[in-house]
Amino acid sequence: MNFYLSAADNLIKHSSDNPSIGLVLCKSKNEVLVEYTLRDITKPIGLAEYRLTKNLPEKLKTALPTIEELEAELSKDFGKTETH
Repeated sequence: MNFYLSAADNLIKHSSDNPSIGLVLCKSKNEVLVEYTLRDITKPIGLAEYRLTKNLPEKLKTALPTIEELEAELSKDFGKTETH
């Protein structure tokens, strides 16, 4: 991960951007994976736990696209260019 973050900061990041951050997403608690992933990292690290829920809060339901809207958008042929 350090390789990718260093490359992103060197090749992509603009001088006004903050340093890149990496995310390690695990389906389950795996201390060995985290230990080896983060070994010898000297950059600051944050750790959080999250839980998935089936019930989306009402204010988020209206802010996010529906499944049908997402499917329609993803099924578009992005290889074609529009003519104006």
